[in-house]
Amino acid sequence: MNVLCIDDDPITLMLCKKVIEKVNFASTIFTSNNGEEALEFFNSLNQDKEFEKIDIVFLDLNMPIMNGWEFLDEYIKNQFDKVFHKTKFIVLSSTIDPKDINKSKTYEIVIDFISKPITKELLEDLKTKLN
Repeated sequence: MNVLCIDDDPITLMLCKKVIEKVNFASTIFTSNNGEEALEFFNSLNQDKEFEKIDIVFLDLNMPIMNGWEFLDEYIKNQFDKVFHKTKFIVLSSTIDPKDINKSKTYEIVIDFISKPITKELLEDLKTKLN
């Protein structure tokens, strides 16, 4: 499984990678610091037909340059949801605002909304759901 973590906080990205590695959740872990960088990443994947697709994306909402909502809108606008049709998104946010949780449900590609931080138990539960 290939995972992409999108977050502007380097400590969150490091923690995300460590926990994912600890539970053997993914074989490859990529990171992006904001939505714009993540769009460039998907664009480069789209050019490289040999590359394995990304299975799960952990997406933060509150980021500078391009936030999580803007990223999701651009991702769909660029039709990456059609190209990477098996890629699923999990919003990983520090917000617990019901509006954000409800908004995440309007995106077909978003399969869950989870509060930070990512944990071993959360990943083990997710692994069970995905299998």
